[in-house]
Amino acid sequence: MTPRVAGLTDVGAVRAANQDAIDWQVSDDNRQVLLVVADGMGGYQGGEIASRIAVETVMESLKGYLEAGNRSDEPADAMQAAINLANERIQARRATDPELSRMGTTLVIAWVIDGEAYIAHLGDSRCYFVHERELRCLTRDDTVVQNMLEDGSIQPDDVPHVPFRNVLTRALGASSALASFTRLALEQGDSLLLCSDGLTGALPEVDWLPVISGAGAPEDKVRALINASLANEAADNVSVVLLTLD
Repeated sequence: MTPRVAGLTDVGAVRAANQDAIDWQVSDDNRQVLLVVADGMGGYQGGEIASRIAVETVMESLKGYLEAGNRSDEPADAMQAAINLANERIQARRATDPELSRMGTTLVIAWVIDGEAYIAHLGDSRCYFVHERELRCLTRDDTVVQNMLEDGSIQPDDVPHVPFRNVLTRALGASSALASFTRLALEQGDSLLLCSDGLTGALPEVDWLPVISGAGAPEDKVRALINASLANEAADNVSVVLLTLD
């Protein structure tokens, strides 16, 4: 399998600044791929700083495993260690400036090693899996509204009317940064898509699959998803990172 990756982040149609951050790396032998998306919060400056710290720390901590001949025996442990370090750095940076006292960020990581995908996340940035023209979300939103859906307090139709629907129950920058993990096997032709909630909030999932499963390069598909979000006047920053396995 040959991995191909593309990613874009856009300020969206409403926001004045982009508080999302993305990055990715493919190993020289094509056997490993690392993808990261973070969506910052806590004001313009705070959110931008937090998401950047998170992405840079994860890439710095894990990129050594992608070098020729290196492998992690326990990918989930290595990912959690990187997340813990990012959390410590965000907390330390926050302590230096009262204006950053509320900053934090979501985080979603996908690490593919020889066809096995390891997914870690905190917050409401998501990872989706596309297999044989079916789209499946691999992550659970860490939000108050998701808890309410699961305990039956509200129904799906009620979600747009919940005023605190975007309040997170877990995020990087809090006292604990224990991530949720998922693992699955990938096959040739499969795709992984990481995104911030700017995409999920602006573009219905039903509109994604024709783009992701259609013909064209990953760069074209990512741009098409971003453009469709902007056409729907995306109210938040929109970030997408797409991996396809040819």
